[in-house]
Amino acid sequence: MLKRLNSIPTLVISGTPPWTNVYGLARTLIALSLLLTLITNDVTTLFKPAAGINEYPSCSVYAVSIFCVLPNNYPNLELLKWISVLILLIVASGWRPRFTGILHWWVASSLQNTGITLDGGEQVATVLTLLLIPVTLFDHRKWHWLPPRSDNTMTSTGIPHLISFLFLFSIRVQMAIIYFNAALSKLKNKEWIDGTAIYYYFHDPMLGLNSFLLSLLNPLIESSFVVLLTWGTIIVELLLGSGIVAHKEKRFFFLYLGLALHTLIAICLGLYSFSLVMFAGLILAFRPFEHSFGKKISMDSLKEVHQ
Repeated sequence: MLKRLNSIPTLVISGTPPWTNVYGLARTLIALSLLLTLITNDVTTLFKPAAGINEYPSCSVYAVSIFCVLPNNYPNLELLKWISVLILLIVASGWRPRFTGILHWWVASSLQNTGITLDGGEQVATVLTLLLIPVTLFDHRKWHWLPPRSDNTMTSTGIPHLISFLFLFSIRVQMAIIYFNAALSKLKNKEWIDGTAIYYYFHDPMLGLNSFLLSLLNPLIESSFVVLLTWGTIIVELLLGSGIVAHKEKRFFFLYLGLALHTLIAICLGLYSFSLVMFAGLILAFRPFEHSFGKKISMDSLKEVHQ
């Protein structure tokens, strides 16, 4: 772990740029996740009273929310919702990350802090977009899909590289914390310990399996196999949390493992926006940013530098 931390200055000196389509794809997935939430939900669903919350949106708590810039009524919230959608479409397109990075965080944090949400996807999106702001500020490309620029004096110096590397590494730490916390919190629950939690989740009327999947999978989840599914989830989360210390050539295993986990969560529990955000976090945590999508990756190139 310390050896890979010590390799960061080497990466900076070597001029390896972090501004590739790897972090670009992650930004797009986060934006699409928030878009999905906004487009598929009416403002009367996103902003309404809840237990202990009588003000909606909660502008007295989070006055900088984009949903608080106009007087509080549903027509204004509808307008602000579609302005947010427009911002997210621009972010998802990859245009000018240097200017859209802060706007991305503004929309994500606004939805998280003043909206009424059902899962943790908006919270993860808020944290990731916040940690990506310093990276985007040093990204001078017109589109985040383009190869890194080598002709810019600001991004060819060490300080922007170092700052961007540190914040990208902090995202890896954050993702490790998320998965460790998810796994360890489950161990405090009786149903997770005895292996029956998946049974109850899949039968939950709000978040459980739809009627087709329930009829298809019910023989499995009503058998002793449910224990394997329940404990398998905990083990996968522990593995993903430990992936932060994995060598670069081993990280793809954790990436594919995480993608498989959240694909199943999306299909079985319908948490599509949450899974999109976690896909983004997994890419930032386990895909070497210097190995752009569309670039052939060899094992020799993965072993060049261990981060």
